[in-house]
Amino acid sequence: LLYWAQQMERTSVPPIHNVAICGGTHGNELTGVYIVREMQKQKMEKAGSVSVTTVETNPRAVAAGRRYTEMDLNRCFTDVLLSSPITESTPYEVRRAQELNAQLGPKGSAEAVDLLIDLHNTTSNMGLCLILLVIDSLYYTKIIENNLSSVPVRAIQLDIPSSKAYSLESVGKHGFAIEVGPQPNGVLRADIFNVVKEALDLTLQWLQKFSSGHSFEGGTVEAYTFVKSVDYPRDSAGKATAVIHQNLQDNDFKLLRSGDPIFQTFSGDILKYEGEDLYPFFVNECAYYEKKIAFHLAQRKTYSFPPISVKND
Repeated sequence: LLYWAQQMERTSVPPIHNVAICGGTHGNELTGVYIVREMQKQKMEKAGSVSVTTVETNPRAVAAGRRYTEMDLNRCFTDVLLSSPITESTPYEVRRAQELNAQLGPKGSAEAVDLLIDLHNTTSNMGLCLILLVIDSLYYTKIIENNLSSVPVRAIQLDIPSSKAYSLESVGKHGFAIEVGPQPNGVLRADIFNVVKEALDLTLQWLQKFSSGHSFEGGTVEAYTFVKSVDYPRDSAGKATAVIHQNLQDNDFKLLRSGDPIFQTFSGDILKYEGEDLYPFFVNECAYYEKKIAFHLAQRKTYSFPPISVKND
């Protein structure tokens, strides 16, 4: 809550009684799939007093080795799609979104899971990112950032109204996605797997301590706030005419200044960035080619948050 960022007095918040850990929302992003399967194999249903639910969210896409079968599942959790009538022509992913909403929500209700964590991979060189719909999940970023040194840890804040929030984590009372890369689609890398597993372990340890009465001190954390998306240059037929410039490739979160090269046309011309200084992310993400996105741009802001303690039920 933005209130938290404005008030530095100790704040009491409700305990987290249950958490859902989800993988396979995109069927070719394998880290989450195999972490969820391992947790199910180990019958991990509790972290201290916190109940843990694990879900393989898009089993058809996982079996097919594809991002989705008919429609991007991680765009199916708006209020409109969750309440749409099911007919013979309804895409599988919309049906599945409604099933997940019934299991883990309903979205916006008192019955919804307290915390929902959705595990993703990116082909972009982004390290480990927490994608936040609301700013109150910054605590999780700080806990992971303070204890995970093997990769950069960053927060991305999208600021989307709940009714229009389209991603799975919006179903929980609180939620965030963990996005880790670079990892090619359909590939499982040990280093990426280990980083996500460690981030999850840190989060669950934090939840156990917090729910048992431990207080946590306030502090500051940086977050990247989405500003806009940039498409590839295109010809009159809509075909891309350029590739990401080598100076931008793999340089997610490196400040982009006016005059910096961003594209190289297939004929060899260099196209430069024009605009305010911003930070690129999801640079040359494979899954965004179909969405006509070459990269996103963000502002970097520093947020303060107060000490917190658990509020007794």
